[in-house]
Order: sequence, then structure tokens, then C-alpha cells
Amino acid sequence: MKTILLVPTGEGVGLTSACLGLIYALDCQGVKAGFLKPFSQDEKAESDRTTALYRHVSKTETVEPIPYAKLNHLLNTGETDELLEEAVRLHREVARTHDIIIVEGLVPNARDAFASEINASLAQALDAKVIFVSNANIAKPEQTAEKVEAQLRYFGGAASARNVGVLFMRTRGLPEESAQIPVTFAPDLRLVEETKQFTQAIQRTHAHIGTEHLPVIGLVPFSDTLSVPRVSDLATHIQASWINEGKSNVRRVLHSSLIASNIEHELQKFIAGELIISASDRIDVLLAASLATSNGIPLAGLVLAEQHEPNPAALAFCQTAIKNGLPILHTPLSTFETTQLLSNLSNEIPVDDTERAEQVTRFVSSHINMDWLVLLLNGDYQPRLSPSAFRHELVQKSIAAKKRIVLPEGDEHRTIQAAAICQARGIAHCILLAKPEAVVEVARARNIELPHDLEIIDPDLIREQYVEKMVELRKGKLNALQARDQLQDTVVLGTMMLALDQVDGLVSGAVHTTANTVRPAFQLIKTAPEYSLVSSVFFMLLPDEVYVYGDCAINPDPDAEQLAEIAIQSADSAKAFGIDPRIAMISYSTGTSGMGADVEKVAKATEIAKQRRPDLLIDGPLQYDAASVESVGKSKAPDSKVAGRANVFIFPDLNTGNTTYKAVQRSANVVSVGPMLQGLNKPVNDLSRGALVDDIVFTIALTAIQAEQQAVQ
Repeated sequence: MKTILLVPTGEGVGLTSACLGLIYALDCQGVKAGFLKPFSQDEKAESDRTTALYRHVSKTETVEPIPYAKLNHLLNTGETDELLEEAVRLHREVARTHDIIIVEGLVPNARDAFASEINASLAQALDAKVIFVSNANIAKPEQTAEKVEAQLRYFGGAASARNVGVLFMRTRGLPEESAQIPVTFAPDLRLVEETKQFTQAIQRTHAHIGTEHLPVIGLVPFSDTLSVPRVSDLATHIQASWINEGKSNVRRVLHSSLIASNIEHELQKFIAGELIISASDRIDVLLAASLATSNGIPLAGLVLAEQHEPNPAALAFCQTAIKNGLPILHTPLSTFETTQLLSNLSNEIPVDDTERAEQVTRFVSSHINMDWLVLLLNGDYQPRLSPSAFRHELVQKSIAAKKRIVLPEGDEHRTIQAAAICQARGIAHCILLAKPEAVVEVARARNIELPHDLEIIDPDLIREQYVEKMVELRKGKLNALQARDQLQDTVVLGTMMLALDQVDGLVSGAVHTTANTVRPAFQLIKTAPEYSLVSSVFFMLLPDEVYVYGDCAINPDPDAEQLAEIAIQSADSAKAFGIDPRIAMISYSTGTSGMGADVEKVAKATEIAKQRRPDLLIDGPLQYDAASVESVGKSKAPDSKVAGRANVFIFPDLNTGNTTYKAVQRSANVVSVGPMLQGLNKPVNDLSRGALVDDIVFTIALTAIQAEQQAVQ
């Protein structure tokens, strides 16, 4: 078992982010790391912030730290040994279920002068390897190195085998483009050349930092975007009360602007992510913010300052903006005092800001040297396909595939942002079907940066060229007039582009129904030669494994032949994404314990699937618990090679499949990727209308990989 202690060089170095990032980087390598914060330094909090964030991000339990009052008491009474024994006890508790443990050290500050000495004692007590975490400034290498040097002295210096690396966080002086947020773990974002140059600069005065024995394992840029609070985090800090909370829990303050002069000179400040601050008697500012919101510009919020309340009559004019979620606060402080307080807001992640915690986690992990990490692990673990590893592999495979994906909902804001991310990261070459001016307008309002090579095609300019070809493809089913009419629908138009091999895949459904997306595919793309039907799978990202569920979206009541085909399609889909399939045919009965037409259908489907694909590991009928829980599987089907360890679950009908996937997704807070359609000649995939930007990105990646798989078959 390995233990890695992260030792901060001071306050504000991003220690929590460093711990979460390292844990996520390990997870992407298929290694489930435990987390331990032995000592709390918060006098007031009932539960620890880092521990709570770890629980959310990793969906894993851990122990609570020793409270600050107890820590202080034991140190003041000279009972350091007892304190360390308690820390070792907590460590052993986490070690029961993990081979690797990341430990967060104490932060040296003016109040806790003992922190560095306790960290050194803790490293010995836990026999831990030590990583030093420090902030950095590219322009000040010597000053940066001195912070590390000050901590090194407590741990036997650079020559000590215990010290294994330095992680530089919140690094200033790097170009802005280096601070982009990845969708998932993205090793291509690592600043290799910058790290090399900064290390060389440090070594002019501190030759041992950055050597083979004490390498710089990561250079993490400071990111304005990741340091931004939600509007909901501001109220207490500026002594404000809510006029309208709106979407304050999701709106983030990318910038703030004090409106002091005539409104006509300030209109350029009313942009996405902007927190507008003005005196409460500035009715013109209130109305401008309301109009911007009504025009689709998601301002972060509006802060009205000074003693008197805003005019109720003016607020009545802003009902559309209020209904659209514009957060509005009032503070009795002056505009100057408000602006000053906001500039001093803490960079720490609030315990309930899980979205930011996840973004920071991915961001930090992407800047860690994975070669160093693999070397440190030295094979002391059993790799597994974790959800993080699955998403990482998904993105990397799609980058390698280099496919063209058409997005018919080209002027929808989530689709535009997902396309911009995919284009910038090379996940796919995206084609938006929309009026270019509409896309530019939405991007400007939403503060989305459109890559120069993002392709936007005006449907009106290309529609006519598909009429004749569509009539030919649907010979005897429609005429030119009907084809022209159907091609008004961009989903149909995109499907025609796919049918004619002008693109490699299609993703739709952010605003269209499943039927809207799938029907043109059935009519124009049709099923692959080896299949008789189209089905779907969801990839269910459980905390420790990825399950495949099929069919949960397309076929209401498949017969035995169709069910066998769904099992085969789902197994091949699982293989395509790095999952070694163990297929359970789900029923309300295990083996021969129950009777009835539904059980017989599943039993027959199992036999057909085994005959058609003897290379696959398939068993059924199996109840869900017998398929997924090892102890139940051994009890109910002791001779089965699938029972208790299934990872592909084939449901007998749509009612069972859709209900089960949604129940697991919601009750266990499981992320699901899909539905991914299978069995078509070319890949078409449907989105949920509530899809997040990340969901769309991953669906585009899925589609690209499907296209690559079909190309090599």
C-alpha cells in the first residue's frame, strides 16, 4: 500500500484542488485512491470542506478529520504521540478498502506554527511519500523555489527518499489559453515546455528542485474562470438581501463592473457572466440589465447598492428578466465598499459548489505528469475501468478518430458550446446547421469563443441539392415536393448529409424529440446488413465500474430473436469502448426458479445469442441482484460465469429497461451517457432535452468512435 502526503508551503496554494486533482488523475489510470485529511484547521465548521468535496467528486466515503479543538488540546498538553496514533488509526480505516491513499497535510499559517513539524511527524508515522504543493510565479523562480526550500528542511532535504515531487499550483505568468477547462482528463493540456523552462530557471539558484529525485510533477495555471464564485456565494459577504434569487446557484461571476457614468457609455459591460454593480437609484441600469436578460444575455447578476431600496415601480418593469432567472441583490453598503469587498472574496471552493469542484479536479489532473505518476505506482495496483477512465478513453479515442459530426440544432446554445469545445480539443470536426449570423449572436450573448475552423452551414444554401437524392433514396415513398418540404427540418437535412457520406455521424435531440431524431435515420440510413433492428444502450457510470444497459429507449417489447440481437449489439458496443462484456439477460426469475411466457422469452433469447455468438459470455435468465451482486449470484446461480459480475444488462422490454435506468440514475446519483443507437448503417445519436454541455460533448465523442468502428469493420 502506498501513502502520498501533500504538504503545502503556505496558505492559498490550492491544497484541496491539488488533492482532488491527484485523486482524479489516479482514477483516470484505473486506480481508486482513498483520501484522508487527518486534522481539521477550521474552528467553526461541523464537517470538513475538503472531505465533503472528496465524497462528492469521488462518490466514495471516508473518515472525518480530528477536530481542531482536539488537535490543539493534544498539542498543548504535550500528547503529540497520542495525536499521531489517532491519525494512524484513521489511516488504517481508509486503508481497508484502498491500495493508495492521498493525505492532505496541515497548512502552515500565523496561527498554527506547529503545522510543518506535525506534517513531518505525520509523514514518518504513515510511512508516506511527500509531494510539496506551492503556488508559483513564472517571473519569480527564485522566490517560488524558496517557499519549497523552507518546507524541504522539515523532511530531510532534497536527498531524502521520502520526498518525491513538487506540484506548482495557481501559477501566474502563463498565457491565458493555457487556463482552458477540459471536459475530462486531458493530458494534451500539460505545459511540458513551460515546465521545463521554469524548472531550468529555478535550478539557477536551487539546483536540486526539478531533478530526477525531486521532479516538478505539474505546473497548474491560475484560472480566472475556475476561481469565480456563484452569485449565491456573494450575498453574506456584501451584507446583501435578495430581491430575486433567480438562478444565483448556477450563475458565475466571471467579471464585475461598477456602472458609474451615463448608461450609453457602459452598455458594452452588459455581457454574459458580468456582475453589474450600481447605486439602487439608477433605474436606467436596472432596465438595461432587464433588457439584456430578455435578449438572451445571461448576466451573472445585478447588485444594487446604497441605503435606499430600489424603486418598486421600476422592478415591476423587470418581470420578464426576473422570470428568466436574473439574480438581483440589494446591499446597504456603498458601491465603492461593495466593489472592495468583492475583490477580496476567497478563492476556496464552497462545500456545496460541486460543479466548480469537478471542473477544478479535471483541470488540475490534466496538468499532472502521468509518466511520473505511473512510475510512482510501479504496478502496485489492479487497474479497473472507472467512470473517469472511461470518459478519458472516450475523448482520446474520438480525438484519434478525426471524424466529421453534423449537429442539426446548430443555433441552440448548449450545442454551440459543445461544438466549440469539440472543435478546439480535436474531439471531432463539428458542422453546425444554422444561419451563421444566428450562431455568432448566440455565441456573443453567451460569451462562447467560436474556433476559427468551426464549420457553420446555412441550411437554405444547401437544401435544394439534396431534393433529388432524397427522392431516389425513398423511391416510391415521396416526390420532389414532399422531399423539399421534409428537408426544411435540419435533422432530415443532416441525415441526408450522413446518408451521402458527407459527414460521419449525427447528434441531435437537445430540442427535438427522440422520434424526430430517429425517424429520418430509419428511413434514410437503415439498419446494418447483419442486423434486423435498431436498439440503444446507456453507459451507466457507477462509482467503481461502467455498466451497459440495453435496450432502454427504442424497442417496446422485443421477441426472443430481437432480444438476442439486442444482446449481441450491446456486447459489441461494450467492446468498442474498452469494456470486456459479461452479459446478463435480465428477468424476474433466475434460472428455472420461475415460470411464464416472459421468463421463457428471456431463456430462449439467451440460447439464440449463445448460438449466434459463442465467443461471448452470456447467461440468463438472471434477476438483477443475481447478475450484479456477487454474494447473491453465488447463492442463486453458483455455476454461472456471469452471475454476480455482469457488466452488460439486457432488459426484457422497454418498460423494465427505461424504469431501471432512470431509477438507478436518480436514486444512486449515477451519470449516464446515452442513449447510443446501435444497429444502424451509420451512427446517429439522440440527446436528452435536458442534456448538459458535457453530455453533448461525450455524445459527439461516442458518435465519432462508432463511426471509426464501422469504418474498420
